[in-house]
Amino acid sequence: MIIFPNAKINIGLNIINKRDDAYHNIESAFYPIGLCDAIEIIENTNNANEKISFTFTGIQIPGKADENLCWYAYHLISADYSLPNLKVYLHKNIPIGAGLGGGSADAAFFIQLLNNKFELGLSWGEKHNYARQLGSDCSFFISNKPAFAQGTGDQYESIKLDLSNYYIAIIYPEIHINTAKAYSGVRPKMPSRSLEEDLLNLPIENWKDFIHNDFEDSIFLMYPELKNLKLKLYSLGATYASMSGSGSTVYGIFKEKTDIKNHFNNCFIWEGKL
Repeated sequence: MIIFPNAKINIGLNIINKRDDAYHNIESAFYPIGLCDAIEIIENTNNANEKISFTFTGIQIPGKADENLCWYAYHLISADYSLPNLKVYLHKNIPIGAGLGGGSADAAFFIQLLNNKFELGLSWGEKHNYARQLGSDCSFFISNKPAFAQGTGDQYESIKLDLSNYYIAIIYPEIHINTAKAYSGVRPKMPSRSLEEDLLNLPIENWKDFIHNDFEDSIFLMYPELKNLKLKLYSLGATYASMSGSGSTVYGIFKEKTDIKNHFNNCFIWEGKL
């Protein structure tokens, strides 16, 4: 059985305050996009001693197999449900460390895959509970619908945000931004206007002036090429452009189908319909 975990973008990202546990409270809109990985699982009947093995293709994934979130998901669920030994094939297409949630999507979709393949009968709440234990944004991908995120990015409320008439271009310049370093450069503050109740309801043509990713303030100073990518997207006709998460992906939302590959050298580029 095979499944295709998709990426997400952040539309706006406000860093509200620093918590006692050293994490930060944020608010952001998460929106799923069509850029996908692929995961296939089959039962492993050849090696009774190996619970789960991985074969990786596509973008190179750093670290060991037992550091992959899908590995943790398997062992988390197998503590409560009987699972056979598995061979897992993961084709990585979503850039890593790019603010697109690729690793979290893989883990959440892997939970769905185990549930469907082995008819575990997991409830919606159970799947969310497992996903929350794996990472802040993992549980978003269980529902995989536009949502307003709060807390550390682990609390979600569905929103009626429909961008299906628009197109998106994803530009990833293969710059890895350490999340801790990204947070060290921000100054938490309460936004003057509500992202959820006010700004997301504005016409998308007005988002440019009001919806902001707080990470851009410091990261654009450290990596001015990212700011240039954003400005380039606007020059090519983007209605709205932003960095996603803590970066370094920059995306543009367009009214018309795009074909901008020749404008960005040495970058990962994905274009599609929202």
